[in-house]
Amino acid sequence: MKLFASVLCLCLGGVMLAQNSQTPAFRNTKLPIEERITDLIGRLSLEEKAQQLNHLNQGIPRLGIPMWGGWNQTLHGVWSKQPTTLFPAPIAMGATWDPGLVHTVAEKMSDEARALYNARADGPRSRHGLVFRSPVINISRDPRWGRIQEVFSEDPLLTSRFAVAYIRGLQGDDINHLKLAATVKHFAVNNVETGRQHLSAAVDERNLFEYWLPHWRAAIMEGHAQSVMSSYNAINGTPDAVNHYLLTDILRKKWGFDGFVTDDLGAVHLLTGGGNNRNSSEPGQRWSEDPVAAAAEAIKAGNDSDDAEFEKNLPLAVKQGLLTEKELDGAVRNVLRVGFRLGAFDPPEASPYARLSMDVVRAPEHLELAQKLAAKSLTLLSNRQSFLPLHRDAVHRIAVIGPAGGEEYETGNYYGTPAHKTSVVAGLKQLLGDSVRVDFAQGVGFVEQVNGEEMEKAISLAKQADVVILCLGTNARVEAEGHDRRGLDLPGYQENLLEAVFAANPKTAVVLMNAGPIASTWAQDHVPAILEAWYPGEFGGTAIARALFGMDNPGGHLPYTVYASLDGVPPQNEYDVSKGYTYMYFKGVPLYPFGHGLSYTRFEFSDLKVSPGPVTQNGKISISFDVQNSGELTGSEVPQLYTHQRASRVAQPIKSLRAFERIELKAGEKRHVEFTVPVKDLAYYDVTRHDFIVEPGIFDVMIGASSDDIRLRGSVRVGAAATATKSPVKN
Repeated sequence: MKLFASVLCLCLGGVMLAQNSQTPAFRNTKLPIEERITDLIGRLSLEEKAQQLNHLNQGIPRLGIPMWGGWNQTLHGVWSKQPTTLFPAPIAMGATWDPGLVHTVAEKMSDEARALYNARADGPRSRHGLVFRSPVINISRDPRWGRIQEVFSEDPLLTSRFAVAYIRGLQGDDINHLKLAATVKHFAVNNVETGRQHLSAAVDERNLFEYWLPHWRAAIMEGHAQSVMSSYNAINGTPDAVNHYLLTDILRKKWGFDGFVTDDLGAVHLLTGGGNNRNSSEPGQRWSEDPVAAAAEAIKAGNDSDDAEFEKNLPLAVKQGLLTEKELDGAVRNVLRVGFRLGAFDPPEASPYARLSMDVVRAPEHLELAQKLAAKSLTLLSNRQSFLPLHRDAVHRIAVIGPAGGEEYETGNYYGTPAHKTSVVAGLKQLLGDSVRVDFAQGVGFVEQVNGEEMEKAISLAKQADVVILCLGTNARVEAEGHDRRGLDLPGYQENLLEAVFAANPKTAVVLMNAGPIASTWAQDHVPAILEAWYPGEFGGTAIARALFGMDNPGGHLPYTVYASLDGVPPQNEYDVSKGYTYMYFKGVPLYPFGHGLSYTRFEFSDLKVSPGPVTQNGKISISFDVQNSGELTGSEVPQLYTHQRASRVAQPIKSLRAFERIELKAGEKRHVEFTVPVKDLAYYDVTRHDFIVEPGIFDVMIGASSDDIRLRGSVRVGAAATATKSPVKN
């Protein structure tokens, strides 16, 4: 028996050795990824290569290759057929000025996403894969843009910090063992919805590199995003899906990107001028009359992935001589590289994330985090005579009025149907219990015609209440993908409701629940308090109620400028931001400036110290100061560092954000804050050198609680005095 067992073991061992010797190299986890990719590409037919470039491919069963990409979204919660945690929209994330918090949120979303993949759960359009089309890092240059809810800010630096935090949270820290792959979108110069599938953005070189691309560079070079989505629009006449300068010269050669580019859904099809594959009647770019040639041009430009257009047309492009198989292999390599980093071709047990189960989906800590993010995003816009916080012992009856006060409040797109929503009415009832009566009347809809009976009910409740919480704002009918806003006023008949309710009861606090800026100048002039709550996720009402009654102290700050009107704001087709867009160039008086946010307590700034100059161009500028909570409540402040170059060869921004930090201080507490700014960050883009340069000179240093509320001022000299032959421009 012992001899038989020994022989059996030898035989089995021989079989195992034989099997191991026949294991394909692409399955060998000990080999370098590039060797594994080469082996796998060599095993694929032309048609299978093209299939791998369809993001909705079903894998290659004959090689045991699974579906691993898919159409997945995790903008502010995983979009799935199963309930997942719904977080506040990205514009609310931006209002926190807390990238560390957003990093944690992205980590929790990625846990849920990986668990859904492990469970082979169904997503909105396919079984869940590992490539997620988030975050959106476009920039909210124009206040009318319909997709502001999806982005972080109007400022390149603030956007870049959130982009990097989100990407790293989603993907994990190990580039060779990714949890998910982030797809940053939409690359680039994309923030107009009207005509988005055929418009061309006219952008000069300096604007492109100074304003439109810095956050993309950070997402690639710091965040190491694994995928980039090219946008529908063209830049200076060349559609982004076939823009070699954008996708290859800048993205790969300048920034070293080694992931894959995918186009926005149907963009390659749109190159032939027709509507996209979602039955849109909007015309496309009309780049080519031949869909096969369009697909080949997209690959050559650096657009590696598409949908069924690639799977159908790329084999034909190779056979017709429009594309070499080597060029096709390059795109396949870019896509597969991300798949290997995700462990999609490895045994499940080899992945450190294989044990994530459905228990993490809507885990208690995730729900708590959703409420925390909502609370930290709340931004106090005005608060005359400390109207807020409300005192519980002085309030016995509350009227919640407005279209956003009930369960119809907007939660944002790219999520699906929320499993749970806490309205302002519900949040107040939960917080106050039976001791305070909470009544509700919608008054008017977001955009609908006035209902006389409903309006009368709202006014009647307002008259009977000790205080009114007037919840106004927008929804997907007002601002969303596919359509921009026409103006900045409250939509529909909400302004009528506002004025009527205030006349009935001046003890009214307005709660705004919106994405893009709302220019309610009447409310600012009359209403004692205005709280911006954004699209606050599933626990919006809980967070708002707690803030109204002082359980939490609002500490959010505006991630964009709120203009008083469109006067002085350039038209949407003006892509030169120096013509008057954003806090950097707007010369008018905004309703609320970029970075603005009040508190229930007071903060004092003092003792500014700036590095003695001159600082070399390879050096760093050190700035330090103190912030003290001089009030009686714990609160959060966001000290913001801005600079301005006094004289330059070219016109410079009015001011530019260089650093920020959200800090929480107890009553009476003082914190020493230090910022370090590399001198290279003060560079401007020189169109004669086609590169960034730092021009020697004096830079004003400003520390503020917003871009307009500057508390401390200093200056620093960089390098020697300017020696330009052209007279410097005083900025």
